[in-house]
Amino acid sequence: MTTQSWFAEAKLGIFVHWGISSVRGMALPRSSLPGQISYEEYMEQLHGFTAARYSPDAWAELFARAGAKYAVMTAKDHDGMALWDTASTDLSVVRVTPARKDLVRPFARALRRRGLRVGLYFSHHGWSHGPYTATRRSQPHREAAESESGAARDHDEDRRTRERLVRAANRAQVRELVENYRPDLLWFDGAREHGRDQWRADDWAGIIPALGPETVVIGRTCGHGDHDTPELGTAIVPSDGSWELCYPLGGGNSHQPAGAHHPSVRELISVFADTIAGGGNLLLKTSPQEDGTIPPADTVRLTGLGQWIRRNREAVYTTTGLPYGYFDGPSTLAKDRRTLFLICARTPHGLIELRGLHNTLRRVSVLSTGLELPYHVTEGLPDWNIPRVIRIKPPIAPSVLALELHGELELHRNHR
Repeated sequence: MTTQSWFAEAKLGIFVHWGISSVRGMALPRSSLPGQISYEEYMEQLHGFTAARYSPDAWAELFARAGAKYAVMTAKDHDGMALWDTASTDLSVVRVTPARKDLVRPFARALRRRGLRVGLYFSHHGWSHGPYTATRRSQPHREAAESESGAARDHDEDRRTRERLVRAANRAQVRELVENYRPDLLWFDGAREHGRDQWRADDWAGIIPALGPETVVIGRTCGHGDHDTPELGTAIVPSDGSWELCYPLGGGNSHQPAGAHHPSVRELISVFADTIAGGGNLLLKTSPQEDGTIPPADTVRLTGLGQWIRRNREAVYTTTGLPYGYFDGPSTLAKDRRTLFLICARTPHGLIELRGLHNTLRRVSVLSTGLELPYHVTEGLPDWNIPRVIRIKPPIAPSVLALELHGELELHRNHR
């Protein structure tokens, strides 16, 4: 396998957002604005975090059944709470919560037993050294008064001291994760809000390469990690190279706010199809309860998506997508470039149209059943300089159409 090709071919991953915020469903306070809970109030949740029903083997079995090829755990979130026994601080679930055990090691072992790649999420923030806020002057254009200058210097020195402590702890903790668990993927977060110089992203240069060429580094490290990670939605024309869409199964990060949207299985199929057609991976986020159980609603959705993937796996793995504009919907292309798959997550209004295909067709069928579908070829759209249009009778959605081609795919390129 070529360098990092496993990530480009994975298609589906699971993001496990787990931590003490699952105890009372308290969101992370991100500022001192009115209505935000205090750091102390948030941290009271650590007394209720038990992980009493944590079963990483059951997690791994569910993720594999969903069709995922990797999973990412929040080894350390913005609250600074480590899910392993870090030597860098006492702020870990092993030392200060009733869980009293390393949660990362059994996660990594269970995934590898199921043939899944191991990802670990790490936040650069360190709440134990101060709140999650970026310090900026509200009026940078105004000259500081003489009486303010001393306080500003003291504040800057305190800030620099905190940053040194956070950087040192982060370096040590990332090294622990690398050496103890050998992750296939490191997912960094929290650097963009403060900048490259403040968080010294270059500090990782001596740590990450030790993992080997197949190790994937997801960005937000101000320069390290070359994969885009949009959330909730993507651009019409996707990014070049490998990328990953982060998408929640529920409504929040280890908490479920009232009225939160929970996507249906059909919605997930549609989002998944759009993502893989654009060359990306879908990273579905689940937030286990404090005892380690995955919400039943998430299990239902992952199972339903997995059933669809199994029925249509030829259109999912080791495929690429058509360029934008040839088909009004997601599509993928087999590795040998001789079978084109049109993914119909919704039932089309009227006939399905495929524009600009030079190849003649051997057969059109529903991938999961083999049912042949009638089609006809028109002379195209002369006003748009498109030579041929194939029109196909639509099946009941969600379905995947397999178009078997004579020869390798050849598309018309419009140079008008």
